[in-house]
Amino acid sequence: MTTLRVAHLYPEYLNIYADRGNIAVLANRAGWRGIELVVEPVSVGQALRPDEHDLMYIGGGQDREQALIAADLAAKGGAIREAVDGGTAVLAVCGGYQLLGSFYRDRGGAELPGAGLFPLHTVAGERRLIGDCLLECELEPGEKRTVAGFENHAGLTRLEAGAQPLGRVVAGFGNDGASGFEGCRVGTAIGTYLHGPLLPRNPWLADWLLARALEHRGEPSSLTELPDALEHEAHLVSAARARSRGGRF
Repeated sequence: MTTLRVAHLYPEYLNIYADRGNIAVLANRAGWRGIELVVEPVSVGQALRPDEHDLMYIGGGQDREQALIAADLAAKGGAIREAVDGGTAVLAVCGGYQLLGSFYRDRGGAELPGAGLFPLHTVAGERRLIGDCLLECELEPGEKRTVAGFENHAGLTRLEAGAQPLGRVVAGFGNDGASGFEGCRVGTAIGTYLHGPLLPRNPWLADWLLARALEHRGEPSSLTELPDALEHEAHLVSAARARSRGGRF
């Protein structure tokens, strides 16, 4: 049996909006294909070795929780960047997404250091950007797919020069409510504001992450098809909500 190792970063701090469900989706979709997913929590003060994991996951948290782990995550930045350079897959959601950038500045002006993986920075805005969100993505050349989820953030994320967004906003706010972009991608690493959790309603994205993790492990990345009728229905419902009443200023 193929075994994939997953580093779940700061699960006791960054765990709001049911983001733990993303790990459950990855584990189940892997297990249904005879792949074992070994999830290892990595928290404050624990070493993160760049060649040890096939996939890394970091969820969302409030400003207080982000402040508690920011310095430790920034110290792990070199290992995270080296891991991604080596093909490790990464999914970062909301607060975790912000802290994998250059920095996050809260409403009081305090600046939290970032891990420097994504070329972006985030500054807290005056109001929250809340609502269903729909993106158009092209993670594989010529293959356009949609991602649906729910965003709830006050941070305004600005992509820096040369940054590649995860996708184009079809409905909703995205990174800042103005640029028309959402999330960021660096190779096998993706970051996004979409909660919900994200992966139950976007099974193709879960499989993309698993395929990248398999490639990192040196295993064939082709995955058998699964009967995803319920997941596709969830995606359609979420996409329809975004089109009809997604986030608006």
